[in-house]
Amino acid sequence: MSGGEQKYIQEAFDTNWVVPLGPNVDGFEKDLASFLEKEGIADQVRNDTNGKCHVAALTAGTAALHLGLILLGVQQGDEVICQSFTFAASANPITYLGAKPVFVDSEDETWNMSPDFLEAAILDRKIQTGAYPKAIIPVHLYGMPAKMDKIMEIANKYNIPVIEDAAEALGSEYKGRKCGTFGAFGVLSFNGNKIITTSGGGALVCSTEEQKGKTMFLATQARDAAPHYQHSQIGYNYRMSNVVAGIGRGQMEVLPQRVEQRRKNNQFYRKHLSGIEGITFHTEPSTDFFSNYWLTCIVINPEKTNGITREDVRLALEKANIESRPLWKPMHLQPVFSDCPCYGEKVSETLFGHGLCLPSGSSLTENDLHRVVNVMQNCLQS
Repeated sequence: MSGGEQKYIQEAFDTNWVVPLGPNVDGFEKDLASFLEKEGIADQVRNDTNGKCHVAALTAGTAALHLGLILLGVQQGDEVICQSFTFAASANPITYLGAKPVFVDSEDETWNMSPDFLEAAILDRKIQTGAYPKAIIPVHLYGMPAKMDKIMEIANKYNIPVIEDAAEALGSEYKGRKCGTFGAFGVLSFNGNKIITTSGGGALVCSTEEQKGKTMFLATQARDAAPHYQHSQIGYNYRMSNVVAGIGRGQMEVLPQRVEQRRKNNQFYRKHLSGIEGITFHTEPSTDFFSNYWLTCIVINPEKTNGITREDVRLALEKANIESRPLWKPMHLQPVFSDCPCYGEKVSETLFGHGLCLPSGSSLTENDLHRVVNVMQNCLQS
């Protein structure tokens, strides 16, 4: 917490606005829209000709993705292309609608959706089913921007809308433009582990005010404009509360500092670990990319570390009471999605087999970081 959240929370109680509407919800949405439209953390100007962002604050990023798919008209039996190398929440909402995920592997520079595999998947699904997929969901993994110009070029070529999963990438930019503002919709998350948090929450970034209005309608049980309770379509209880939004407003005041701290964590690890043979970092490929480095991630090559593996390092950290985690297990390897098609060359499988997420929280001290590094150096240089 930044210390500023309490004033907004207290205001919600003082004014008795504790329900899923109120000044904090409106203010949080405006803060997010303003941030997405402004110059970036790296003083890069957003290169956007689409006008303003329209943000709807919701209960979770998963809810935002679910509503985005509904607004794009995804229905039972449709196919939706999704990045395979991601958390399950990127794919689960596809199944909520009775649609089927089609997974696409990563390219090895950003670890995100490969444009080449994406186009191959689109063309093959057209051959296999007679129809193009209804939507494409790329993910900005661990805060690293995907190659959105190439992805959008392919999506536009086949007239398939894009929902950008920027749940891990608030504050990240690609070619000066904020992640979450490229597609027809963008998805943000404020879960407890994200770069800013509302304890739980998310948002859908819309292209028009009309889309935002439709999102809010669906998120509040789709109640028709009538004096009585009338519903002509299915709705959901997805609206963020005014109290939770107050936390978000306080968090937005320190978002630039949070990004700066995550990037400093990343720099610290690079300074102390890059000299160890067999370790490579998840890295911005060029100055076109600006990552918030939500998590600092590495790949350990046992062929260059005298046989020491990712698991050896993870267990050494665990023994010292330091939590680290393997990279995401690709969705096409998950039992629940075992019958879904996947297009690629096992890039994400290799990353999963050798990759590790290091402690990356904004509250880590230099002593904390030294402790992590010392354990890793002792393990890898023993």
